[in-house]
Amino acid sequence: MNDLLLVITNMPDAQSAAKLAHLIIEARAAACVNQLAPCTSTYSWQGNIETATEVPLLIKTTKAAYRRLEKLIREEHPYELPEIISVSIYNGLPAYLDWVSNETKIS
Repeated sequence: MNDLLLVITNMPDAQSAAKLAHLIIEARAAACVNQLAPCTSTYSWQGNIETATEVPLLIKTTKAAYRRLEKLIREEHPYELPEIISVSIYNGLPAYLDWVSNETKIS
């Protein structure tokens, strides 16, 4: 088992998603961020059913860089309670997985 993670978050619009993606890569908190097409999210918040357009981000990182990534998302995210979910990556193209590990290391 390796130490790679796929982290998922949603932003309220494409501009804020692009800004966060850039900051994440600049900080070496992840190797790659995929900004997906806007989607409609329906959720319960403070006793109400809400619907909003959001822009999902798929973030490839490591367990070692996760705390740095989470801190950055929490600081830059406009939501009171941002979605931050991590999923362990158990398999993948070895060269790609090595690249993710190398890109998140801070010298």
